[in-house]
Amino acid sequence: MHEADCLCAAIPRLDLGTRIVVVMHRREASKPTATARLALMALPNSELAIHGHDDARVDLRHLHDAGRRVLALFPADDARPLDAALLAADPRPVTLVVPDGSWRQASKAVRRIPGLAEAERVTLPAGAPSGYRLRREPKVGGLATFEAIARALGILESPAVEATLTALLERMVTATLKTRGTPPPGQPGH
Repeated sequence: MHEADCLCAAIPRLDLGTRIVVVMHRREASKPTATARLALMALPNSELAIHGHDDARVDLRHLHDAGRRVLALFPADDARPLDAALLAADPRPVTLVVPDGSWRQASKAVRRIPGLAEAERVTLPAGAPSGYRLRREPKVGGLATFEAIARALGILESPAVEATLTALLERMVTATLKTRGTPPPGQPGH
């Protein structure tokens, strides 16, 4: 990102009850189009764990304590919809673990990382298609990690939180496309 397009001043600070833990594959960490770090900059109650290094294994067992409910956001066959009914069944504050990487990398993380296999698996309800235009999504209904976090927080916290995060992502996408010479939708040349 060019300095003139820097988003740092536009990043909100959202102090929420929900804690986000992004488990990012090491190959995703160096990609300039990775969105999870931007989401975490807006969510100070959150953390990033990089997995995929043989010499530094991730262990999330510490997340499981009696005071919080640990949910893993991943569309597995046994995942339950993240909705009001699910939340009403257990009112404890949520720690939401979000795998970040390719579908293959994320599915391996969910199975292999200690503490993640024990988390309740949840999935997002169907929604609008992805607005993330910096990468092609191979799966129908797939979202950028940032979008998935924003939509989950729309359910866990409020629609206003989701709208704030979605606006930040759109600003980042527009600035990135500008640096690539791609005009925003609706402008000449697009």
